[in-house]
Amino acid sequence: PPSPPAPARTESRRIQPADLILIENFDQNYVLFERAAALVRQGLSQRVIVPVHETGEVAKGIVELLSRAAHLEEFEIVPLRVQEPITLNTATDLKAFLLSQKVSSILIVTDGFRSQRTSLVYKRVLTPAGIRFSIVPVFGAKDVQNWRKSWHGILDVTMEFGKLWYYRLFVLPGL
Repeated sequence: PPSPPAPARTESRRIQPADLILIENFDQNYVLFERAAALVRQGLSQRVIVPVHETGEVAKGIVELLSRAAHLEEFEIVPLRVQEPITLNTATDLKAFLLSQKVSSILIVTDGFRSQRTSLVYKRVLTPAGIRFSIVPVFGAKDVQNWRKSWHGILDVTMEFGKLWYYRLFVLPGL
């Protein structure tokens, strides 16, 4: 099987404080909320935002439930449009939000296997705007050591690998 995409590196080995923490919660993943809460407790940022593509009560309720379970007491839901390619359009919409809020640095908490794509997209979108970011990759039950041991692990890594190359070859070169 193919090797998993390597997790994106943060700007330095040690995570630096930032203006806010962004939970990249595309797949409703509890461990992302748990990690964000830990970053808040470490004093790396007090402000947390969660982009939501659906503004209905169900999507809002899921975010509230995950936050409560992770003991993440304060967060903001940022409603975003749903338009393909989703990661790129999310980053573009978030850039406008961050600039309007005068945010100059963020920590992006994302799924570990998705972190390379996240890094590529946000580098392309945020760096020209002068917004510094660090990727905080989070792994759950499937990680770089054991993803090959289950069909779902192989499926997830293969899908993320394909999406990474889709962005590299078709989405980002045109920007």
